[in-house]
Formats: sequence, C-alpha cells, structure tokens
Amino acid sequence: MQLKCEIITQERLVYSEDVDIVMVRGVEGEMAILPRHAPLITPLDYGEVKVRRTGQEESFAVGGGVLQVANNRVRILAESAEQAEEIDLARAEEARRRAEKMMAEGAPEDPNALAALEAAIRRADVRLKVGAKRRRNTPGGLPRSGQE
Repeated sequence: MQLKCEIITQERLVYSEDVDIVMVRGVEGEMAILPRHAPLITPLDYGEVKVRRTGQEESFAVGGGVLQVANNRVRILAESAEQAEEIDLARAEEARRRAEKMMAEGAPEDPNALAALEAAIRRADVRLKVGAKRRRNTPGGLPRSGQE
C-alpha cells in the first residue's frame, strides 16, 4: 500500500506521486509518514523532505509550511520548495552571502525585515545542503538520467 504525497507552494505543484514513505522535519523534530498514518496537521521547519517509492529516494528543500496527513494522503503546503535537481548551488550560495552581508552590516530594527533576512539565510542553507548532497550521491556530481 502506498500513500499520495503532494508538495505545493503558492506558485506551483512541486511534486505529486504515490510513495512508500515521506520523511519531514517538523518544528518538533523529524518524522516519517507511512501508509495508514493517523490524521495529523503540524507546522514544518526549514529542512529536507525525502520521499521514497519502490526503492528510489527523492529530496526536496522545503522552507517551512504545514504538513497535513489524512486518508493516506500527505500534503505539504510549503512557503518554498525545490526538488534537489532544480537547485542552483551558485545562486543559493550568493543568496546566503547577500543575506549574511546585510546582517553583518547591522540587523534591521524592523522585526519583519529581520525575520525575512533570517528566513533567507535558513532557506539558502537548506537549499545548499540538499543540492550538495544530491550532487555527492550521483556519479560525477551530475543528475542521474531519468531523474531530472
């Protein structure tokens, strides 16, 4: 038995497949969702979401959001989400550098601006971690054929 997994942002449907397991990072810690999981709604932290189906694992960099589990369906409503293969490491590194530079020049007094900068750094860190891990796990650092 499998469960339906959807990863959705405001801009697009990032992923929609039947899977064997979904592994996420909630604000309370790591969790794995298997078929027949009890209904659940919980906030997500910035982190990696992994889905496994028929022995193949795919990774996503998710920047917060909400996880909903009900009736063998996992919905991740994410503030941001990218599949590992989509991540441009140079762009993620540059985004982190820019945000860190702005913080080093003096944290904004506006709490919303400060939260946005902190979120940009966390989002870039997750993107770099997931993207770099993906490159390490493929021969020559290139995406495996059929997984783009």
